[in-house]
Amino acid sequence: MGTFSSKVVIVTGGALGIGGATSLEFAREGAHVVVADVNVAAGQAILAKIDDTGNRGRFVEADVSKAANCERVVKEAVATFGGVDVLFNNVGIQPPASYANVEGTSEEMWDRILDVNLKSYFLMSKYAIPELRRRGGGVIVNTASVQGLQSMKGVPAYAASKGGVLSLTRQMALDYADDNIRVLAVCPGTIDTEMVRASAAMEGGDVEATLRRYGRSHPLGRIGTGQDIANVVLFLASDKASFMTGEYVCVDGGYMALGAWAGGAGAKD
Repeated sequence: MGTFSSKVVIVTGGALGIGGATSLEFAREGAHVVVADVNVAAGQAILAKIDDTGNRGRFVEADVSKAANCERVVKEAVATFGGVDVLFNNVGIQPPASYANVEGTSEEMWDRILDVNLKSYFLMSKYAIPELRRRGGGVIVNTASVQGLQSMKGVPAYAASKGGVLSLTRQMALDYADDNIRVLAVCPGTIDTEMVRASAAMEGGDVEATLRRYGRSHPLGRIGTGQDIANVVLFLASDKASFMTGEYVCVDGGYMALGAWAGGAGAKD
């Protein structure tokens, strides 16, 4: 029996990185986990790991930037497990080709990043909230970023999307408090994910060395792991955080305390 025994959790972008670690941790704590992702191979792999915990999972191939897919994910969760108790809006993209200022950002790139990183959170919440209400309440946790609080050069769409996630989190928390639905956000710093590794590869040279350099810019001296984020998400989604809503938690190795993080303050090669 775990903290989330018999609870039904949906994780978007749930196959890899932060999403994969959190999907698996929810399963270890007793939840039935619905993993929504576009990566079928990774989705099947995480589903096998969920099955190994002794709890049930379901993989749904879905691009959740589309309303019909979001509605389908929620319907499949209800059809398979009977309802929804927790929604973890986690999916996010920052394509290597997106690094540019506003003038250099195409409308297509802007729309794609905002559709995945922000619009999907609106859509998944829109379809999940009625199911949370039917269960007497529940929790939505959104993945924002320290880039929603401060920023760096060359990421206008990504920064806008993450700032939007934080504002949406606060707003939904107010609308749905009377329904006993709590809405929270987590702000990761640099985390060892496929997306961060792709960014490191753009710099050339040894990726592992680049990741270590990223780590030295953090007061704690390392980059984070998906498990670091999963631990906090599960806390926020649990009854231990029952008096928290409309808030965000930074899991960033001290970046926000340091300030000027985007310039790599304190980093030494």
